[in-house]
Amino acid sequence: MAAENFRGRIPLVVGVLPDQHVEVLQTARTLAEQLGVPLVCAYVDEASYLVEWDPSRETHRMSLHPEKDDEDIAAMRGDLGRVIGEAMDGGSADWTLRLLAGDPARALGRLAADIDASMIIVGTPEPGLGHRISEALNGSVAAWLSHHQRRPVLIVPQKRRPDSPPKN
Repeated sequence: MAAENFRGRIPLVVGVLPDQHVEVLQTARTLAEQLGVPLVCAYVDEASYLVEWDPSRETHRMSLHPEKDDEDIAAMRGDLGRVIGEAMDGGSADWTLRLLAGDPARALGRLAADIDASMIIVGTPEPGLGHRISEALNGSVAAWLSHHQRRPVLIVPQKRRPDSPPKN
């Protein structure tokens, strides 16, 4: 992991999750290496306390869990750092990890704007009923970003596993 001072190079932002499919980080690493730019890996904790003000809606949104244990945050940072480090091992791309709070799509968009990222990279939702219900209730991060960002959004699909049947 490198310091966040990238000396003028315009980074890529990649959204990361603890159990995310590996293709997202592999794709982000390859792209960063080919472009010669750093990666800012961002994890968004939806349960963190964050009050957002959206001028178009004039609403305040607060998390249901306003207090977060610092040990939980440190453990998450350590776990994600190990996963990202393994994916970046042997590569030449500089990277850093940022922990964000609030709505994942908006937090990734804010981060990209703050650091003037050239692109946002996210994965597709994991398969399964739980993820489909979550997406139905919360919306798709990839869909929101692709409709509300002025910068490119790369959506990395999960590769079909050899033991899974093809979808019709």
